[in-house]
Amino acid sequence: MYCSALIDVLSIAKVMLVGEYADRGIRLEGEPIIESAVYKAFLFGLLVFVFHVVEEVVKELLHRENLATALREMRLDDLAMRGVVIFCTFIPLFGFRELKRVLGEETFYTLLFRGRPAARTDISGKV
Repeated sequence: MYCSALIDVLSIAKVMLVGEYADRGIRLEGEPIIESAVYKAFLFGLLVFVFHVVEEVVKELLHRENLATALREMRLDDLAMRGVVIFCTFIPLFGFRELKRVLGEETFYTLLFRGRPAARTDISGKV
């Protein structure tokens, strides 16, 4: 069970590296972070879905003799649900990555792991 999950994660990582190498998803980088994150999540989720379909067709072709049988035996509902789950998990992933891109690595890691400095107040209580 864990072995198949590990293999799935590695194949998703491979697809993400291929997508990043092809410079996919940079079109909306000037827009608000949420738009860019959702766009990239959809684009990379679709890419992962396509790779999963191709992988399933190849697996079916190895176990059967023709393409028609392979396409008929493929579980599209299962693949679609996996695609939805991957899309939903990609949204926060790309959200944090976009935030890191906008803020800069050092500022992002400082805010994430060290916290922000406390606001100074003067005697009157004003910030």
